[in-house]
Amino acid sequence: MNIIAAQFVSVAVAAYLAAACAVLGRRKAGYSHWAHTISELGEQGARDQRLVAFGMFLPVGLLLLAVAGLMWREQPHSARLALCIAVGYIGAAFFPCDPGSPGTGSPRQALHNLAGGVEYVGGGLALIAMAPRHGPLTQWCGVIVLGSGFLIGVMPSTGWRGALQRVAESCLFGGLAFSLWWAYL
Repeated sequence: MNIIAAQFVSVAVAAYLAAACAVLGRRKAGYSHWAHTISELGEQGARDQRLVAFGMFLPVGLLLLAVAGLMWREQPHSARLALCIAVGYIGAAFFPCDPGSPGTGSPRQALHNLAGGVEYVGGGLALIAMAPRHGPLTQWCGVIVLGSGFLIGVMPSTGWRGALQRVAESCLFGGLAFSLWWAYL
């Protein structure tokens, strides 16, 4: 029963995140999903900063924390992946990025980046660790997440950062859903 609940919650969270990003992206002047990171929707001083932090990031993080708790004994790799993603979103809620989400900046930005590092490095490694059980696709997803996380951190705030992040997030959430589906079989 825990697996079914975790599957439902993880898919619902991914759908909610995608819908919230679409709606909030339209509300932010000049925002491009291609060029800007998700964090920039709730950057320090943004019109919807609190809405993004406590209406999108925090619920996503807390629900993924619940998924990790549900799966800890039965599927530890899936639980670790959910936990790493949760840390990224909870960190983004409490430590909004500086405008443009630079690689360096205020102490708040450093904590934001640390939480993002847990999400991308930890999540990428969790996906790679799943490969013996779930196949090479999870390993490739893990490599993509690690590479995308690195590139997002070093790229300037214009360009393809948003697209890279969407690819990494798709790998993280898709890998989580796949691993939970696989556990049910």
